[in-house]
Amino acid sequence: MRLPSIKNLTYLLALEEHQNFNRAARACNVSQSTLSAGIQNLEEQLGCQLIERDNKSFLFTATGLEAINRARDIVNHTRDLVEYVQNQASPMSGEVRLGCIPTIAPFLLSKVVTEVNAAYLDLKLLLREDTTQNLLAMLERGELDLVLLALPVDTKGFHTMRLGKDPFSQVMHKELQEKWGTDPDLKKLPERSVFLLEKEHCLTDHAVSACHLTDSTKINPFAATSLHTLVQMVNAKLGTTFLPQLAIDAGILVGTELVAHRLDDDAYREIGLVWRQTSSRIRTYRRLGELIAKALPESLL
Repeated sequence: MRLPSIKNLTYLLALEEHQNFNRAARACNVSQSTLSAGIQNLEEQLGCQLIERDNKSFLFTATGLEAINRARDIVNHTRDLVEYVQNQASPMSGEVRLGCIPTIAPFLLSKVVTEVNAAYLDLKLLLREDTTQNLLAMLERGELDLVLLALPVDTKGFHTMRLGKDPFSQVMHKELQEKWGTDPDLKKLPERSVFLLEKEHCLTDHAVSACHLTDSTKINPFAATSLHTLVQMVNAKLGTTFLPQLAIDAGILVGTELVAHRLDDDAYREIGLVWRQTSSRIRTYRRLGELIAKALPESLL
């Protein structure tokens, strides 16, 4: 029996991801004709049709969709095998594909990359910023090795390493602080005076839960796409918001007239690393976790 090549399996996975032969070929750094020939060769080896084609479009057959799922497992296990062998002698070498959420990445990754480059000359971080849901999906598909995110979040099926705490502060314009007080009772704030991020950002749920914001009438319907937008809205004296210490320490309030008040000790989010349970690079990931934990406001390691 002639087994299919890993290269042709990656062509199939790229086509499923990009849903276009030209884009899939560019992602694989080959010509479109090479990718197409590789998939045809894969079909011949397997003895079945994986794709129905016409001049303008294509679709995957039922067998093709199942083949994609199995091909993804094969490619991921093959990658793990290669990494396992290559990293036995030197675990802090090679490439690590690290995903990070937008409420952490701008305030931490620069410091992390600098520390990694100084401590581990042979290790290269490949970075990707996206929402928690998208990053975990990419991790499951084998497109990422690690995800740096905020907890709690459902990481069932993955290994989670808790790194540290990131406390929340309430932020408002100094004129509103004079009006509302340094530590205003959330129940007494005006309606629609609390600004938060869009729902796909897990920081919103974490802030609402950690800061015990139970009255939805206090939340403004405007939802920001980034912490920097939140800062601009609050600096315009429109209301208040909650920011993590990581962002404050990185200087997000510089140049504004905002003041921050640290909330109770239980008002925080946890920061953690997540990886596949089948990964063979546990030593690498744990060392990276230890390095990242040192850069957090409060380390748990």
